[in-house]
Formats: sequence, C-alpha cells, structure tokens
Amino acid sequence: MQKTVLVPYAHLPRAHHNRHVLTSTIDVFGTAHWLLAERAPQPGDDVLPFDVLVVSVHPGGDVELTELSAVRTRWPRLDRLPDGGFVVAATRARRHEDADQVQVFNALGRETSSFSVGDAIEHLLVDEAGHIWVGHFDENPAGIRRWSATGRLAWTSDGARIPGLFDCYALNVSGSAAWACPYTDFPLVEIRPDRTSQPVKVRSNRVRGAKAVAVHGERVTFYGGYGEERDRLAHGELTETSVEPTEVSVLTLPNDPAPRRRRVVSRGSRIYVQAEPFTAWGLFDLSN
Repeated sequence: MQKTVLVPYAHLPRAHHNRHVLTSTIDVFGTAHWLLAERAPQPGDDVLPFDVLVVSVHPGGDVELTELSAVRTRWPRLDRLPDGGFVVAATRARRHEDADQVQVFNALGRETSSFSVGDAIEHLLVDEAGHIWVGHFDENPAGIRRWSATGRLAWTSDGARIPGLFDCYALNVSGSAAWACPYTDFPLVEIRPDRTSQPVKVRSNRVRGAKAVAVHGERVTFYGGYGEERDRLAHGELTETSVEPTEVSVLTLPNDPAPRRRRVVSRGSRIYVQAEPFTAWGLFDLSN
C-alpha cells in the first residue's frame, strides 16, 4: 500500500519542553498553539484556578507567548479567536448547565466571559468570523452546534436530518463552513449556516471510523479508522449525493516506528497530526 509521509509543520520551542502540554491545536489561520502548565493534572484533585502559558508558533516561525490567568479545567480544549483572544473549554461539564465550562480570554490573557456548551466535547474549533463550533461525543446527543464568543447559540444540527448523529467523529472548520463525519452512519456532512439555500448537504459515505477529514474542490480524504486502519488515508471524489472511493494509502509520521497516541485537527484541505509527547505537528495537505 502506498505510504504518505507527514510534512513537519510546527514545533514547540525547546525552551518550553519542561512544562506539561495540557492540549495543543492549529487555528483557522494556520498558527499552532500549545497550552502549558507547570505540572500534569492529578486525577481526583479539586481543580483550583491556575495560570497557564500559551505558546503560539506562527506559519512564518515567529513565537508568541500569552499567559492566561485562572484557568479552571483539568482536561481542556483550546482555540484562538480572530481578535487574538483564546477559548479554553472543559471537555466534561460537572453539571449540564455549568456556566464555567467555557472560558473566553482577551489578548492580554484576562477572562472576559464564561458559559456552557454542554458535556462531552469531542471537537472545539473557531472559524474565521470568531464562531465556536462544538461537536460532542456519544455521552451527549446534542450533535453539532455553533456558538458566538459570548455564548449565544448561533446554529444547531437539530432538524438538519443528519442520519445517525450520535458522535461527532470528525469535524473540519475552515472559513465560515464546517464538514463533519459523524457516527453511526458516517455520512459526509457539509454545513454552511450562512447559505440560505440548503445550508446542510448530506452525502452518503462508505468509509467508517475516520477521525479527520480534508476537503479540496471535489476531492475528499478521510484519516483514521478502527484497529489497524488508524493511520489510513481513504481518498474519494464528491458527487451531488455521495462520496465515491478512489484509493487508499497510509499516513506515516517521520521517525515514528511505534504506535503512539495521536491528536488531529482538520482545516479545509489540511489535516494536522500530532503524536506523543505532543511537541510537534505534521501536515497532510490534499491541495498539494
């Protein structure tokens, strides 16, 4: 089977390797961010507010540091807002209406607001307009929703007739649109809330278990799967109603002979992949 090697994309500067990586992501503009704490969180401890450091590595290589004060979650999601601020969200909410679940920080690292988006966050991605897209895993059947940075619900998949939407396995946010591939039926779902005619288009799809998806023109690639297919790249072409498979290859990480935990982010034609110890991002770009 053909192999595709990830292209090195961004690295956490060595000066910060002594800190614990709470989480990391790539924003909609291609900047890599690491959320760092002094030590790893301890299971069972009460989470007291603590300060963290965000290390941002821009596409040109410039490094930016932002200190966030009084973060309240042990297992966070992170993304950056277009105005330079950050969103930090707790994956699990202590209560369904936990007003502290999502914290919004300004560019100076000060909290400006907080709100709840619901338990069991699988994906949290900010688009170019500053909307916060959230996809949930199967312990919360809320589906896929788009929020404002002040906590206003701006769009929901309720009533969108997406078949088998129990777990948002893959979510891609680029520009103002989103693409999703949810469990159990794994359709490819194109979501454009600002389009008055057919804001949601559902295409049938035979690829199962993908954790990331890239779209470029009429081409699509799914990354991941079950068991031995976790590094699978399944390529296809879009028709009006379906994804037609074309070929399958394997995505490999440079100098990575042993299986390790992965983190993935989908943005437009790009799939970013990070393996333990989560200090480097690699890139697969469907447009190349």
